[in-house]
Amino acid sequence: MRARALVLHDLESTGVADPASVSALEAALADRAWWLEQWAEGRDFVLGLVAQDVQDALLESNGRWPLCQVCDDTEPHALYVHPDLGGPDPTWVCEHAGIDVAPVGQL
Repeated sequence: MRARALVLHDLESTGVADPASVSALEAALADRAWWLEQWAEGRDFVLGLVAQDVQDALLESNGRWPLCQVCDDTEPHALYVHPDLGGPDPTWVCEHAGIDVAPVGQL
């Protein structure tokens, strides 16, 4: 439930929380619930992985998400979750500027 609330917050704060993106979130949560049943020790990884799953799903339907709003680069570009394969305290990072933007759930 925590992962759902935090990723939903990021979807809402970036203006893309429409039925399709919420469905992508629900699908990611269902997939990761199964994954977590197989590897209970992976609980710390779930938030970052769900955020990445939603980002991947939205790339196919909406384009890059979330877009960076903080660096000086004029070309639209996406933020990415670090660490790449999840872990405790996942963060949205602008890889162009090399800066941490916000923890997942606090865009």
